[in-house]
Amino acid sequence: MKPAPGIQVKVTPNGPYEVTGIVPVRMETIGVTIHKESVKWIRGKTFPTTEQPFYLCRCGHSKQKPFCDDTHLKIRFDGTETAAHTEYVEEAELLEGPAMLLTDVQKLCAFARFCDPNGQVWNTVNDTDDPNARAQFTQQVNDCPSGRLVAWNKQSQTPVEPDMEPAIGVVEDPVKHISGPLWLQGGIEVTDAEGVPYEVRNRVTLCRCGASSNKPFCDGTHASIEFKDGIEP
Repeated sequence: MKPAPGIQVKVTPNGPYEVTGIVPVRMETIGVTIHKESVKWIRGKTFPTTEQPFYLCRCGHSKQKPFCDDTHLKIRFDGTETAAHTEYVEEAELLEGPAMLLTDVQKLCAFARFCDPNGQVWNTVNDTDDPNARAQFTQQVNDCPSGRLVAWNKQSQTPVEPDMEPAIGVVEDPVKHISGPLWLQGGIEVTDAEGVPYEVRNRVTLCRCGASSNKPFCDGTHASIEFKDGIEP
């Protein structure tokens, strides 16, 4: 897709994300059922971003999260990028249903768990000849913040993506009592520390706990280390 005009997130060497352009930064909380299944996103407060550019914490240790306070210098943060610049479709596993296709790049998993209800999307793609099942399947896939999962129209071979305005979400996961990644929405371009752009996608999650093995992208490690950002709701 085309990058959102005027907005860019640049990875700085062993430092924060440098954000240029007018883009809202807001809380995004995983909403669940009484059975603690992820079913919706709850939008929260928007953080003030009056200065240009502004800097978002990448090491996980700032005391001014989601913004950088230069703590990365004190802890000698190693933010070496390990993610490849290959396109999503080159790495994706393909699952074929009767009316929809599902592609999956597992290493992009941000552990939001929208894929799990109703029997898991890897199974329910097989039921997509039913209109109700197809709608439910598409909604669950589109709620995946990282874009690990993408639904495709089988006949036209085109992705079925939600219409998203450019924004940066600060993910919170109250059921697991953890904080999640930065959720880039609406085709925000990300460039590496050398200025080389990664593929522009509608949904992307960036690591902000400092521990991902697929930097700058989230790989779900925030869950295993029980990362908490301490931000007031």
